[in-house]
Amino acid sequence: MSQGSLSLDVLTSVSNRLDGVELAEVLAEAALQTRVDRKYLLTPEQFQGLAQRVGSTFRVLDIGGQRIFGYESVYFDTPALDLFRAHRQGRRRRYKARVRTYLDTGACMFEVKLKGRRGETVKHRLPYALEDRERLNDEAAEFLGGLLHQEYGEAMPDLEPAVTTSYSRVTLVDLVVGARLTCDVDLVCSRGQLRAQGSDMILVESKCSGAGSAADQALRQMGVRAISVSKYCVAVALLDRTLPANKWNRTLRSHFGWSRQVAPV
Repeated sequence: MSQGSLSLDVLTSVSNRLDGVELAEVLAEAALQTRVDRKYLLTPEQFQGLAQRVGSTFRVLDIGGQRIFGYESVYFDTPALDLFRAHRQGRRRRYKARVRTYLDTGACMFEVKLKGRRGETVKHRLPYALEDRERLNDEAAEFLGGLLHQEYGEAMPDLEPAVTTSYSRVTLVDLVVGARLTCDVDLVCSRGQLRAQGSDMILVESKCSGAGSAADQALRQMGVRAISVSKYCVAVALLDRTLPANKWNRTLRSHFGWSRQVAPV
């Protein structure tokens, strides 16, 4: 993970100025396993402007005095990348399956993110063994298979590790309305020996159960629009530029220096 990026410096500065909130209170008031997600890519300057507008509304997750945390996610897909293609094509029945590791504590969760009937994101979680984080164990396969059968009427596909992402995160919480902002920087994507880095921007995900949080309103006033972006899909596109990624072409070209390459014959 890169060190000393401007985005990380700004994120550190903003988080240090906010009042802290403990994890137990966040889970009690703003767990948001069913929610509406809006995603934004902000320059460090835009993030500072956002913080000035909503700083009195949000508090920052603080665990033992620490406010910036390292995350690693191993995403699973079929050998033909059917889950990636479902997201690229905007299919209604699409999902992500990943193992997320909280690097500072070693805690590990298997997570499935399903797209609900009204476009909302529904997340299901299962505690996971750290030593299994790079593979889909039997318990996780049974868990995912049951969800797919129940929610989509689909059979469990043959899944394997597809890409790994790592990044640093600060979580801001509005306890009054139960909204969260996750703010991610220094994205690194890898698969085997392949490795790619994201841009020096801050990926902000607004997660709330209603029409939008104070942050969404502030960003609209700043002229910043929500975009369609996924760390998993960005990682796949950055690591294999021969794949079509038309849903995210503008974002990839503008912010990640991406250009489509022709596959060798």
